[in-house]
Amino acid sequence: MNGHKSKKEQKEEQPATAQQPEAVEAATTVTVPADEYKQLTEQARKAAENWDKLVRLQAEFDNARKRWDRDREEYTRYANEEVLCELLNSVDDLERSIELSQTKHEDFTAFLKGVEMILSRLHDLLRRNKVCCLEAKGKCFDPHLHEALMQVERDDLPENTVVEEMQKGYMIGNRLLRTAKVQVSRKKAQPEGEGSGSKEQEQVYNRVKGSMISRAIA
Repeated sequence: MNGHKSKKEQKEEQPATAQQPEAVEAATTVTVPADEYKQLTEQARKAAENWDKLVRLQAEFDNARKRWDRDREEYTRYANEEVLCELLNSVDDLERSIELSQTKHEDFTAFLKGVEMILSRLHDLLRRNKVCCLEAKGKCFDPHLHEALMQVERDDLPENTVVEEMQKGYMIGNRLLRTAKVQVSRKKAQPEGEGSGSKEQEQVYNRVKGSMISRAIA
């Protein structure tokens, strides 16, 4: 009996390692050298400063962009103020001329002379603003400069020649301001059976020939 231990005694003598270990939370504290901690702190401070600068620069850029948009809109609105003032002078002259002609205080010859003077003043205004008239009549049709309103049969002119200007075109410097509306020449259609090509070839040729003009009319 004395040489044997009871189950209770054996259980009490078991080492502590035999017991089931309890769950241990992971450590959240990291130990770093003082120099490295100081360096990390300085980097965090600089990152916060840079972020603050970025936010302020973004706000300044947005404000500047809005200001530029307002200035550009205002400039566009009032850029032609001087030209418009000169046009108003011509409008005043025209109104006075019409009023005088209606009250019969001025004869037709004087009225016509007044209109010619106003037109001369307007032409001078256009020249000073580098606006010049396109010379279209007799030129080869150019869809970038001309707008074809109709075709006329002309055997005395080359194909696609501007026959008549129905409305003048204008350039401002080297830039097109308004296309010229024109009549364009074409050859008279040959009677069926004449010419060396077949009817189908002639139709294809006519479609290609008129492609420039049809694009401008469209």
